[in-house]
Amino acid sequence: MLHILSPAKTLDYKNQIQTSRFTQPDLLSDSKVLIQELKKQNPKDIEKLMNVNSELAVLNFERHLSWRLPFSVDNSKQALAVFKGQVFVGLDAKTLSRNEVHFAHDHLRILSGLYGILRPLDLIQPYRLEMGTDLVNPRGKNLYQFWGLKLTEIINSELSKHKQKVLINLASNEYFKAINPKKISGKIITPVFKESKGNVYKQVTIYTKTARGYMSRFIIQNQIENHEDIKAFDTGGYLFNPNLSSEHEWVFVR
Repeated sequence: MLHILSPAKTLDYKNQIQTSRFTQPDLLSDSKVLIQELKKQNPKDIEKLMNVNSELAVLNFERHLSWRLPFSVDNSKQALAVFKGQVFVGLDAKTLSRNEVHFAHDHLRILSGLYGILRPLDLIQPYRLEMGTDLVNPRGKNLYQFWGLKLTEIINSELSKHKQKVLINLASNEYFKAINPKKISGKIITPVFKESKGNVYKQVTIYTKTARGYMSRFIIQNQIENHEDIKAFDTGGYLFNPNLSSEHEWVFVR
């Protein structure tokens, strides 16, 4: 069983996790192609491309110029330590034990606009490139066309190493679109998190993001390899609701 998350726009290079182990991203040669395209963009171009303010545009312009291979602990850091958005607040990687971090490395993958797909201990340099960005590149007009079936193929290769060929989709729609579900060699389950609003249950974006991190942490800490076991998830007051769930969409409510 494998689970996937989206990355975060907010990065923290001061954060620490309980291991000094690190690996290299598998698709750095592809990342280099994207960086070469991004280096053609001036701050004004970046402001428009990424829909950010001028300060963030300059920051990312400088990141593109300083991005270089090879990656080392002197110029990069493990992805699991770096990402800081709401999902990763829920995951709270800095409090995971060394053994739990290593389990995460084998059972969690993080989708990325620049790096394609990351293992938790893959080194990354600072960047901001959302998967939905319409960056014209040698393979097409956006990042979905750039990555094509590569991410799907990597996930299939990873699933082949697991006893249960199940992909737990905790990624946002923007990032999951980079995967071709029809070509995944296994079952896909998407957990959905809903809040009680009177007599109905509704999704609330900020709570959903945190809950995805909670579930990732639940899987990691309990070292879950059987997808049925995630039905016991109860962090943050969520409970599995079989009446609202379907075969491929499991609903958790509170």
